[in-house]
Amino acid sequence: MHLTLKKEATWPPSYNFLQQQGRFDDFVEGYNNDRPHQALGGKYPGEVYTPSAREYHHPDVPEYPFHDRTIQVAQCGRICVGRRKINLSTIFWGSVCRYPGGR
Repeated sequence: MHLTLKKEATWPPSYNFLQQQGRFDDFVEGYNNDRPHQALGGKYPGEVYTPSAREYHHPDVPEYPFHDRTIQVAQCGRICVGRRKINLSTIFWGSVCRYPGGR
């Protein structure tokens, strides 16, 4: 799957992150719903997928040593430390991360 993704959705690279994410999203949709898979007996992954019956619980906020600082990831997927802006991913929005040094 990863080689197919690389061949179909990464070259040539898109102009920006949003356009590239759109290409990835289109690939996932096609891969799961438009292509039969030999390993699934000719079925589409979207046909055989079943969501987990387990309920998801967010983990507790971690506690770090006194000299480390905790920073919450912003909705845009970045943390700000002083003047530095460090991009992570929007998937981490609301998460707390550790920044060593506390300054």
